[in-house]
Amino acid sequence: MVFFTGDIHGSPYNIIRFTKRVKLTRSDVIVILGDVGANYYGNERDSEMKMHLNALKPQILCIHGNHEKRPVTIPSYKLKEWNGGQVWYEEQYPKLLFAKDGEIYTIEGIRYLVIGGAYSVDKYFRLARGYGWWEDEQPSEEIKAYVNSQVSKNAFDVILSHTCPMKYEPTEMFLPQIDQSTVDTSTEEWLDAIEEKAEYAAWFCGHWHTDKRIDKMHFLYNDFELADVIQPLIQNTRNKQR
Repeated sequence: MVFFTGDIHGSPYNIIRFTKRVKLTRSDVIVILGDVGANYYGNERDSEMKMHLNALKPQILCIHGNHEKRPVTIPSYKLKEWNGGQVWYEEQYPKLLFAKDGEIYTIEGIRYLVIGGAYSVDKYFRLARGYGWWEDEQPSEEIKAYVNSQVSKNAFDVILSHTCPMKYEPTEMFLPQIDQSTVDTSTEEWLDAIEEKAEYAAWFCGHWHTDKRIDKMHFLYNDFELADVIQPLIQNTRNKQR
């Protein structure tokens, strides 16, 4: 089975409790929709986080968020093939996988397109205090070109992203202390264009720290959703793609 959940920001305990309560096995997968926080501090705090997640029975697939380094910039990460696409992993933590943006993974017969990254509204707060912030948090032009090519050339059922298309932004979650005119929304605007031309059954995202659903858009933070709930919608999407 495949389960989805939202940002965990370096705290694995909600996932640990869920895994034990539902009694997940080695054949299951948990997808974290960005801001995992396993590549944030660059020290033993990251190692402890990875150790806890790697000790669980299911595999963990992580989408790139905006509060973490990209694995491509960390020497210990390697690429390997996984369910039809490439993922980043470390030999010390083989169950902890990091999705490569634009890849399409087929898990239990469902095809997932992955699109990570977002803008950090707390960018200047973090910079002023010496906290981690990384210039490549949003998708590069190269990543966008690859994703656009994948959308044009390949069929998929579900989109997994960190942030959401602009039209679905949950404005009630805007932080009151942030001047929204200063926020870079280029990723959300680009995702708008993806959403308009893509045929998909469901879209799962994190980033917004809310659990809600709008149309086919599933926002996740603390909750877990099972992929099986969207299975009835997938055949309709595949019929349109033919």
